[in-house]
Amino acid sequence: MTMKGSELKKKYLEFFKSKGHVIIGSAPLVPEHDPSVLFTTAGMHPLVPYLMGQPHPGGKRLTNFQKCIRTQDIDEVGDNTHTTFFEMLGNWSLGDYFKKEAITWSHEFLTSKDWLNLDIKRLAVTCFEGDNNAPRDEEAASIWKGLGMPESRIVFLSKKDNWWGPPGEIGPCGPDTEMFYWTPNDKSAPEVFDSTDKRWVEIWNNVFMEYNKTIDGTFETLAQKNVDTGLGVERVTMVLQGKQNIFDTELFQPIIKKIKEIAPHSVNNQKYTRIITDHMRAAVFILGDKRDIVPGKIDQGYVLRRYIRRVLRYLRLLDVNLFEIDATVEIAKIIIETYKIDYPELEEKKEFIFRELKKEEDKFQSALDNGLKEFEKMVKKDKKISGEEAFLLFQSYGFPIEMIKELTDEAKVLLDSVGFMKEYNKHKELSRIGGEQKFKGGMSESSEKTKKFHTATHLLNEALRQVLKDSNIKQKGSNITVERLRFDFNFHRKLTKEELNKIEDLVNLKINEAIPVERYDMTFEESKKLGAQAEFKTKYNEKVSVYKIGFFSVEVCGGPHVSNTSELGYFKIQKEESSAAGVRRIKAVLE
Repeated sequence: MTMKGSELKKKYLEFFKSKGHVIIGSAPLVPEHDPSVLFTTAGMHPLVPYLMGQPHPGGKRLTNFQKCIRTQDIDEVGDNTHTTFFEMLGNWSLGDYFKKEAITWSHEFLTSKDWLNLDIKRLAVTCFEGDNNAPRDEEAASIWKGLGMPESRIVFLSKKDNWWGPPGEIGPCGPDTEMFYWTPNDKSAPEVFDSTDKRWVEIWNNVFMEYNKTIDGTFETLAQKNVDTGLGVERVTMVLQGKQNIFDTELFQPIIKKIKEIAPHSVNNQKYTRIITDHMRAAVFILGDKRDIVPGKIDQGYVLRRYIRRVLRYLRLLDVNLFEIDATVEIAKIIIETYKIDYPELEEKKEFIFRELKKEEDKFQSALDNGLKEFEKMVKKDKKISGEEAFLLFQSYGFPIEMIKELTDEAKVLLDSVGFMKEYNKHKELSRIGGEQKFKGGMSESSEKTKKFHTATHLLNEALRQVLKDSNIKQKGSNITVERLRFDFNFHRKLTKEELNKIEDLVNLKINEAIPVERYDMTFEESKKLGAQAEFKTKYNEKVSVYKIGFFSVEVCGGPHVSNTSELGYFKIQKEESSAAGVRRIKAVLE
């Protein structure tokens, strides 16, 4: 069966709508209420508060497609199935249906003639094998057998492969069942499923959140059992079109065609072409997200810069003259055209996207010139490039090892490639450990402290509008950790000390008044009639959550909140500074 990715997304939503699910929109790539990770990594990520028990305005059955980024896959990009940016289809049960319905519906959607019509003889599944904390998932296996899956195509695997979560140290978790499809079209699938055979491609994952990992490392049964699923758009589109790799589908081919126009040598270098394609998709979607993320030295900005500079490096290796053409801008135009219907924010922000890509191209040219000067100094010193020197060129000037090898070959000097890899792996391990420390949160970050900061941002938002006498002030972004809140808002100048004191005093006045925080579910249109503030001009779900703090503040918000302002403590502004052109930033704490 041949089906485009856009039709797959449409059919998936239609199928789960017929099963009583409410369709919700794709959340931003930069999480709105979870500072523990840099990007939205799965469709469940924005739903963390609801998986923890907070009622969702759409009800207990939800479905959507979600844009995602997983930076840990960056070294795998270039093979047949891996990307760092991807789209994920998902359906969720928030304390409603469980294993039987989830597995049965997955089977129906994949194999029914009315839907994807895939051959069950080319499908296989994995289930959790059990350990000291949770039993072998015979229930899931039994359901699959009842649907016609032969026992030889059901494999039990360990927690490493068939267990989800928690992303932090504590929180909901549980076993999963994963679905695989045999991709070689010219060969029948083997009777016995070998999960290590790469010709079996994972296409869908059903997670059954039935346990809660506690602080002491034990697992207790959850009162609210959830289902969280994820189906990869790119991989399933590949399967439906009978392709051997995702890059041969219409989701990538227009981008690859443009790259071949810009870089004729890309025809002979499949890996470089695929890396450029993936990284450009990721860069365009980050730049096109709700928050104005720009290339920088930390967090999302660092990842964005890495994507763009990797693209530029590989374009140079393909002999593209970056002084003659704004290559990234030309590729970005194709990506926006391909995805603008499902993600209209890309079209809305295209000028911003083009401007930032061009700026980064110009900065890279400067880094390239400086790096070449440094290379010449190294060669002049001892007629070789050591592992440490090669890594300096890689880390500080953005030179890939391929470019360094090309330069050393031209200069007829030795390159210590082994020493470079030692330095590279050492840095990679340090980065991994640091990343685990910094972004170890996830569900465990939905703490009482986080709830307090979410509520405090509502008071701060309204206090700014009143003290500065500007009703056009709106939230332009926020970042909340268990230590502090960071709040961005549009304003044209630095705030005075007197103004900051008045804002602090007004927030603390409302805290001391012990105002109840009330939550209502309504349509977005109804919230506007109520006068509710909304953070972004974009499409909202059919129903939204509105939080009302007395007669002082009314806002559309999906984060966790306290029930009364008296729970917040003393509000103290630590810093006020510029965040971007026309945008100010306040950092504050609760004492």
